[in-house]
Amino acid sequence: MTISRLLILQALLACGLGTVFYIPRQTQLQPCRIQMELPDTLGGWAGRPGVVSDGERAGLAPDTQFCRKVYDDGFGNQILVSIVLSGHDLDNSIHRPERCLPAQGWTIVDSKSLDVPVPKAPGGQLPITRLFCMQEVSPAKGQVATVHNIDCYWFVGYSDITNSHFQREFIDMKDRLFHGYNQRWAFVTVAATINNGRNEEQTDNMIQELVERVYPRIVKDAPVQGA
Repeated sequence: MTISRLLILQALLACGLGTVFYIPRQTQLQPCRIQMELPDTLGGWAGRPGVVSDGERAGLAPDTQFCRKVYDDGFGNQILVSIVLSGHDLDNSIHRPERCLPAQGWTIVDSKSLDVPVPKAPGGQLPITRLFCMQEVSPAKGQVATVHNIDCYWFVGYSDITNSHFQREFIDMKDRLFHGYNQRWAFVTVAATINNGRNEEQTDNMIQELVERVYPRIVKDAPVQGA
């Protein structure tokens, strides 16, 4: 029985290693479907340029591109919309918020996957990952306050949209093996702090309404497969 298992294991390893010879030595980089320009207005929301810190730029590949705006409805409500477009070095161009947010002092309390109704998205549903975060801040000397934030994100490629970093990596492996190309990916974030008298549910609704507005303004139609 032990010998049979060893033979099966050797056969599986040989098959797995053998696929290396079928992976293209050179791969093309297919363009991302993202529009790297956020609109000045989204319904009743007015946008102003958002800050991209030197630390963010330093931590990513030099050809990574950024587009960021903070939208304000004139009643004290603000939503951050950020797009990070990968360069040729895909592994060092975009990172998951689960990796970046703790480095910025945020604690991720909850993470879940949601399908947001977006008529322009494939199937009328946009998959997003929703993070509920908290951070302690000191608004004044000797005082400590807890800030809560909701961060929603998804990835846009050449032909695919996903809210999963691991699924994105699987798609990349499949594309290299079967199609001989890499997709250039964009990482889209829509986030807001729970404040201004809003509770968590109201903040969720506010973010999802803006997601529905911004999606058709920044995501182009998917290419026709096989064209």
